Amino acid sequence: MRRIVATTEDGRFTVIQRQMPDLEPGTVLVEVHAALVSPGSNLRGGWRAFAARRGEPTSDAPPKPLGYANSGVVLDVGDGVEGLGKGDRVACIGGGYALVTDYAVVPHHLCVRLPDAVSHEDGAYAMLGATALHALRRGAPGFGEFVAVVGLGIVGQLASQLYQLAGNYVIGWDTIPFRVQLAQGWGIDATARVGTEEEVEATRAFTGGRGLDSAVLAFGGDGNRAVQAVGKCMKVAPDGHPIGTIVVVGNPNFEYRNHEAGMTNIDIRRASRVGPGYHDDAWERGADYPPVFIRWTTRTNLELTVRLIGERKLQVSALTTHTIPLDRVEQDTPALLDDPDRVLGVVFTTRRAAAPAAD
Repeated sequence: MRRIVATTEDGRFTVIQRQMPDLEPGTVLVEVHAALVSPGSNLRGGWRAFAARRGEPTSDAPPKPLGYANSGVVLDVGDGVEGLGKGDRVACIGGGYALVTDYAVVPHHLCVRLPDAVSHEDGAYAMLGATALHALRRGAPGFGEFVAVVGLGIVGQLASQLYQLAGNYVIGWDTIPFRVQLAQGWGIDATARVGTEEEVEATRAFTGGRGLDSAVLAFGGDGNRAVQAVGKCMKVAPDGHPIGTIVVVGNPNFEYRNHEAGMTNIDIRRASRVGPGYHDDAWERGADYPPVFIRWTTRTNLELTVRLIGERKLQVSALTTHTIPLDRVEQDTPALLDDPDRVLGVVFTTRRAAAPAAD
């Protein structure tokens, strides 16, 4: 049996028991050491929305398993698995696989070795780091461009770091002061508080009046106001039309044909996965794509992500605001939700503490 954290409909975390999946061909059995919550998708709207549901159950639905990003140590491998063996430290991803649990069975192409310099807690960021990396690839920015990242949740923070690492100048937007402070702490180029015209004025000043080359939308919900503000910040062609690229990595809703938002000549690119291969069951459990044709797959994006973490070029520990042992989930999470705007990266550590030695 395995222990697993699950969410309920009334803003609570609970620990339940589930039967261990079978080790099948193309999969690995992992003893999980750490797991990360992705608040936007795991909690249906983030920490604030989840906390608001406390005491207000919306249904009698049973608890739902949580998470799709963890790390641990390989205990066994199924037939056909190559490149991974017992004792390897790995980062794992995948909905339904890399849960917040103490043991997981994960397709082998959704697992990558962790460098020695990467802790299990930091390795649990591989999924969201690779998501941000794929968004960068979809945006294809040029060196030295101006970029606004709208929404400084985990993916927005990581995308900001990656765009800067790729030689861009980044201004991060958010409505929550604490997230802006976190970004300033790791060294983002500039920030703007959303809610007034400040973000437009600050962004135009940040670009020296040249305008943004691109923007990344890393949030969910109503996105019309944000997109209109971004449109006012984009570079403008001599014919008066804003141009540039918007990469949508979150799940905002907005009217893309809105002329007032300056969308008439903007390229909109969706980036909602970690790379080619994810959700392709034959690839996840079987042979790799030919690297000469598909250089950046889900796996190679993950490998690069954990390498950048190990080289301290991608700063993920700066985003961890809470670390909670699995044994204390039900005791410790209520206090965490008392101030959801000061919560970002929550890592669950899943190894039981050793029993005290007998006298």
